[in-house]
Amino acid sequence: MALLQISEPGMSPAPHQHRLAVGIDLGTTNSLVATVRSGMSTVLQDEHGHSLLPSVVRYLPEGEVIVGHTALSQQSKDPANTIASVKRFMGRSLQDIVDRAHIPYHFVSGHDSQSMLQIETRAGLKNPVEISAEILKTLKARAEKALGGELTGAVITVPAYFDDAQRQATKDAARLAGLHVLRLLNEPTAAAVAYGLDNASEGIFVIYDLGGGTFDISVLRLSKGVFEVMATNGDSALGGDDFDHRIYCWILDQVRANSPQFSPLNEEDTRLLLTKARQAKEWLTDNHEAEIVCKLSNGSLVEVTLSATTFIELTQNLVIKTLSPTRKAMRDAELTIADIDGVVLVGGATRMPHIRHAVQEYFQQEPLTNLDPDKVVALGAAIQANVLAGNRSDDDLLLLDVTPLSLGLETMGGLVEKIIPRNATLPIARAQEFTTFKDGQTAMSIHVVQGERELVSDCRSLARFELRGIPPMAAGGARIRVTFQIDADGLLSVSAREQTNGVEANVVVKPAYGLSEDAIMTMLQSSFSAAESDKQARALREAIVDAERLMDAIVVALAKDGAALLTAEEQQDILAQIQALKTLCQGQDSHAVHQASEALNHATEAFAARRMDVSVKQALAGQDLNTLEL
Repeated sequence: MALLQISEPGMSPAPHQHRLAVGIDLGTTNSLVATVRSGMSTVLQDEHGHSLLPSVVRYLPEGEVIVGHTALSQQSKDPANTIASVKRFMGRSLQDIVDRAHIPYHFVSGHDSQSMLQIETRAGLKNPVEISAEILKTLKARAEKALGGELTGAVITVPAYFDDAQRQATKDAARLAGLHVLRLLNEPTAAAVAYGLDNASEGIFVIYDLGGGTFDISVLRLSKGVFEVMATNGDSALGGDDFDHRIYCWILDQVRANSPQFSPLNEEDTRLLLTKARQAKEWLTDNHEAEIVCKLSNGSLVEVTLSATTFIELTQNLVIKTLSPTRKAMRDAELTIADIDGVVLVGGATRMPHIRHAVQEYFQQEPLTNLDPDKVVALGAAIQANVLAGNRSDDDLLLLDVTPLSLGLETMGGLVEKIIPRNATLPIARAQEFTTFKDGQTAMSIHVVQGERELVSDCRSLARFELRGIPPMAAGGARIRVTFQIDADGLLSVSAREQTNGVEANVVVKPAYGLSEDAIMTMLQSSFSAAESDKQARALREAIVDAERLMDAIVVALAKDGAALLTAEEQQDILAQIQALKTLCQGQDSHAVHQASEALNHATEAFAARRMDVSVKQALAGQDLNTLEL
C-alpha cells in the first residue's frame, strides 16, 4: 500500500524544503552575493543598503580584519596592510607579477620561485587565497543574516580564461570561508543565464565581460533553456585596473613636467594617486572632464584636469587589446558578425563610453545594457545555485561550458599528444591508449601539459606522475589507457591504467601557482603564428624517434648474432651507417634523417633474413615433417 506524505497547512513537505543557496561574484574591484526569492533572482544588501562589497581587505594592528567600504576608505592611509584587487594574484607565483614597483605591497616568495606568492602584512604573511577567503566570509555572513539560516552551498563565478591553478585557488578560498561550492561557473556564462532567462531570449549571443582585473569574451547559443558555450577567449590580466594605471602614469607625467625636482612617491602617495585615478575614470563616464586634486605626504599639491578626449587617447590601445580575443572567439565559433543576435556587456569597466562605442562599432549593433553590468553575473550564478541546490524551478536550465586551452601529455621525442582540445564542452572525459617504448619496460612517466603548441617545451607543465607495475613485455606490447577528466568546474584529473593486469595510477591536477600574466594569450597567439614551424619540428621529432627505435633494435641484434652471421666488413658498414644516422639526429633536417633510416633499414635486410633463417632452423631442429601441424 502506498503511503501519502502529509504536511501541516502552510508547511512544505521535507523533500521539497527550500534550500538556501547563493550565487557569488568574487570580483577584482567589487564582489556581490545573490539568491533566488519567490522565483526571482535578487542581489542581497548589507545593513547599510549596499549591494556592492568592495574587494578590499585591511589587517588592523589589534588583529582585527575589516572588509569592504571601511577598508576601501582607509587604503591610502595604510596601503601595505590594505589589499585590493587580490583576484589578480590568485594562482600566481611571485615571478608572474609584472610591474611590481607600482603595487604598494611587500611581496614574498614561497619555498621556491614558482610557489604561491605571499604578501607581508602586520598580521603576518598572507596569500591571495587567505585574503579572498575574508571577502567570501563577509558575503557568507551577509547572506545568512538576510536569509535567516545556514547556506546549503554557493555557485562562485570565475573568469572564463582562469587557468586550472586560479580555479583551484578560488575553491580553496571558499573552503577557508566555510562555503560548500556547488559549482564554479564562468562569468560570461552566468551573465548569459541572467540575461537569457530575464528576457526569454534565444539565438547566438556574445558576452563581452571587462571587469576590474580580467577580460573574457564568450560566444553562446541560447535555445529553450540550453546555454551552450561555442567558444571563449580573453586575457586574464586585462581590466579596469589597467585603465586606472594609465591615468596614474599620466598624473605623474603632468606633475613632473611642472615640478622637475619632484621626489619619488612613497606607498601612501602611490595608493592615493591610484584611488584618484579610479575616481576620475568613473567620473568621466558621465562627464567631459575630471578634476584631480590631492595633497601628497611631502606637502606638495597635485592639481590637474583630465579630459575625456585625453583619457580615450591614453587607453585606446587597451580597448583595441580586447578586440583581438574577440576576433579569435568569433573565428573559433565559425561565425560572422551577421550571425550575432545580441551583445551583452558585463563588468563595471564596460560603463566607459569608448568601450561601448568600440563594441558597437565592431559588432555593428548597439550592445544590450538593460541589466546592471555590475550585478548580472551574480544574478545568473544565483539562478544556477538554486537549481543545483535542488530547489524547484520553472526554468529547465542546462549549462554547457567549455575549456579554454587544450590538454594533453608528453610522448617520445618531447611531442604533445592532445587529449582534450580547447573549446571542448564541459564536463568531459577523453581516453587514449599508449604503449611502451623499450623491451621489458615496467614503468611509465606521465607528463600532463596545457597549450596549443606541438612541442612540450612550448606548452605549460601541469603535473607529472608515474605508472609502475607494467608487466615486462616487448616494446609496444603493453596497453596503457590514459583518461583525462574535466569536471563542471573546469578542474582536471588524469588516470592511467595498464589493461593487462589492471595496475592504475592517477593525479588530481592542482598546480601550486598559475600561468604568467600573458602566458595564456601567448600560447594561442604563438600556436597560430608558428603553425608551420611546429609542423616541421614535429616531423623532425617523429623521424628521430623512429630512427632511435631502429638503431636500438639493430644494436641489440648485432650484440647477439652479429659475430656469427656477419663478416667484420659487414658489421663495420652497419655500424658506420648507425653513426651517420646518429649524427643526422643532432641536426634539423627531418628528410635527411628519414632517408638515412631507410638506408640503414635496407642495409640490414640481409642480416635480418639470416637471423630469420637461424630462428626457423632452430624451431624445426629434431622435428618430423610428417608430424608438424600446418
